[in-house]
Amino acid sequence: MQEFGREERVGAEIRRELALLLRDEARDPRLSQVTIQEVRVVRDLSHAKVFFTVMDAAQAKDTERALNKAAAFLRRRLSDSMNLRTVPRLAFVYDKSIEAGLRLSSLIDQAVAKDEGRGD
Repeated sequence: MQEFGREERVGAEIRRELALLLRDEARDPRLSQVTIQEVRVVRDLSHAKVFFTVMDAAQAKDTERALNKAAAFLRRRLSDSMNLRTVPRLAFVYDKSIEAGLRLSSLIDQAVAKDEGRGD
């Protein structure tokens, strides 16, 4: 059975806490539709890269700027709720993997439809 390292456990806890903070305490309307996908914490727990998605991909850049602007506030709030000596610095990154997956799925569907149309 795979053991999870401390950085994975801390990342999972940060993900849960950030989701609650954004839902309950964020006053910026751009942050209301944010979904935290993953948090990757470096081994020494000094930095964390937070991957997020939004409902409207056109708003991704604005949302990323708003999240990075709110990072210090969110880090302070995390320090209140988590039992860590130091809370990692947060860097927010828009997660494009869902868009890439949808694009690939569409291409596969088109290829299957083309093959079925040929009658092979």
